[in-house]
Amino acid sequence: MEPTDRELSLTFVGTATTLVRYGALTLLTDPNFLHRGQYAWLGKGLVSRRLTEPALQVGDLPELDAVVLSHLHGDHFDRVARRGLARGVPILTTPHARRRLAGRAGFTDVTGLAPWESRTLRRGGVQVRVTAAPGRHAPGPWQRLLPPVMGSVWEFGPVGGPVGFTVYVSGDTLNVPELREIPMRHPHVDLAVLHLGGTTLPGGLVVTMDGVQGADLLQVVEPAQAVPVHVDDYGVFRSPLSHFRDEVERRGLGGVVRHVARGETAVFAPR
Repeated sequence: MEPTDRELSLTFVGTATTLVRYGALTLLTDPNFLHRGQYAWLGKGLVSRRLTEPALQVGDLPELDAVVLSHLHGDHFDRVARRGLARGVPILTTPHARRRLAGRAGFTDVTGLAPWESRTLRRGGVQVRVTAAPGRHAPGPWQRLLPPVMGSVWEFGPVGGPVGFTVYVSGDTLNVPELREIPMRHPHVDLAVLHLGGTTLPGGLVVTMDGVQGADLLQVVEPAQAVPVHVDDYGVFRSPLSHFRDEVERRGLGGVVRHVARGETAVFAPR
């Protein structure tokens, strides 16, 4: 099924990696192309083994208008992506990740966005404004152990025209109070992509949303549709997709959520 001029398509590659198309624009999120059995580096001596195979290889990617990277962790930007992505591809990410990717990694077009800062990309008569949204990867002082993270809001539409489709990508955040500002600034979200999994580090520290927190955030943002990702690819993910599915059904939100299988492309219409 091909999208129309006002629709958006999302291909789920695995983990938090998605390929998003709107008109002539193509964006990639959180490129993770490690193979099953390979280890992702999570920092501070922590690693986790990948349990799944990505649906695409980095060499299969089409020409990209940008990579939107929520944070610099090995399950979101790995050594395969570092070697395989074109050095000139625009990367929109946190200031922390920008310093590293624009340094020894050699990427030449990296924008570090603080919360509510934006960059606009254009191609073929359409544009997208990508705005960094708040995120917090760990509670309290534990944040210092993990890299800063951002969510993002993407506003697609014709160049110089009104917004036609709005996407919110949560990034690896917990459901923290700062996220309440998102619906205040963007009250009409057509699609939310939620990073879940209940990622749990040694000692029991939970650093991404589990099924309950994901359902809570769904009720905060109130998107027309939502896609859960980041649920079963690594051993540190402890909250399976079934937890989120059961919770949204219990709250009567099942009609909002669309489950996109690894390798599947789904088409979404605006609200």
